[in-house]
Amino acid sequence: MSNVIRYYHDPDTGLPHIYGHGVREIEVEEVLAHPLENRPGANNSRVIIGRTTAGRLLKVIIVEDEDGSGIFVVTAYDVVGKHWPPFAGACESEDDDEEAAEGR
Repeated sequence: MSNVIRYYHDPDTGLPHIYGHGVREIEVEEVLAHPLENRPGANNSRVIIGRTTAGRLLKVIIVEDEDGSGIFVVTAYDVVGKHWPPFAGACESEDDDEEAAEGR
């Protein structure tokens, strides 16, 4: 994965959108460095699930640059709800992935 990471910024606050979910850039970078799951999402996005060094389970939605020069983090949030193997009680539905790819 590329070293250039950009974040979607909330137009109302000018801050990274992930802040609204209580997630920090370092946590996203930890998940991206050691993903437990990396699968295709909606609209050319990727859905990355992983744990931070503190043990927090996060879902990160990214879009990779076409030229491979970097990635754009759309959103990131705690994984809660339905079952996500191998973690009981840990995943949201496919519809939620599509919602997230649109900037949840």
